[in-house]
Amino acid sequence: MFAGFRANSLRLDDTTIFARVGGTGPPLLLLHGFPETHLMWRDIAVALAPRFTVVAADLRGYGQSGCPVSSADHSPYAKRAMAGDMVQAMKQLGFEQFMVAGHDRGGRVAYRLALDHPDEISKVAVLDVIPTATAWDRADARLALGFWPWSLLAQPEPLPERLIGAAPDAIVDNAIVQWGSPAEMFSAEVRDAYVKALRDPVHIHAICEEYRAAATIDREHDALDQANGRRIECPLLALWSSEGGLNTWYAGEGGPLAIWRKWADGVEGGPVPGGHFFPEEHPHQTAAALSKFFEDNRG
Repeated sequence: MFAGFRANSLRLDDTTIFARVGGTGPPLLLLHGFPETHLMWRDIAVALAPRFTVVAADLRGYGQSGCPVSSADHSPYAKRAMAGDMVQAMKQLGFEQFMVAGHDRGGRVAYRLALDHPDEISKVAVLDVIPTATAWDRADARLALGFWPWSLLAQPEPLPERLIGAAPDAIVDNAIVQWGSPAEMFSAEVRDAYVKALRDPVHIHAICEEYRAAATIDREHDALDQANGRRIECPLLALWSSEGGLNTWYAGEGGPLAIWRKWADGVEGGPVPGGHFFPEEHPHQTAAALSKFFEDNRG
């Protein structure tokens, strides 16, 4: 996996970020979701490498990246802190300005990057997400039952930590199947890597802190941006699963594109075949959509 890519462990102000870097061309940062790591981009990164310098990174608290000590308000695991990591990491790699694509939790870091660091982000792609505050404001039984980590992992410690630590394989297997992607799309090697990443108690706690941040301080950051009229200035691509909740849950208000247009002006995108993990299920189609957007010189 990641043939031709080099591994980097980047020391930042308060943590370390692990990333694989390869390819030629303008810099493009790829950010993963839960319960994945940077490995989710293994096929897409190689497909994009002939046209972009691709950086596939583990978010703080995930994979091989560090786990800073948290706080009562969970701010060390806010998407604002995670976005700051990525600006530091990309600068260490020599990139003052870059493009970013994020899936799931990585999508939340990606749009926070675009909001907090408009001079550094030239384009952003968000995969199978709507803004965090928007999702919570519209939360109902469908969200609670369909994407259980939102509420379960945000519970006070140590309950979610103990549950994940007791059966990390069950967490990964349930997510893969329940969120609409066929289990056979994940090789034993990749599946085992995701399970291994959930066996370390320090990383488990960090991941739960990230979900606690999403339920609290991330919502506050989003709400403040909306109240102040702060918008994403760069072009934004939104892709989502044609078989998942985003394709139907928000149809009454125009779907994901209409929601993102409340946050950004230059919005495009649409549904992609497959379940929630469509980047791994259909990597070549996803890579083609990302390449077209990031190569387009408009905006």
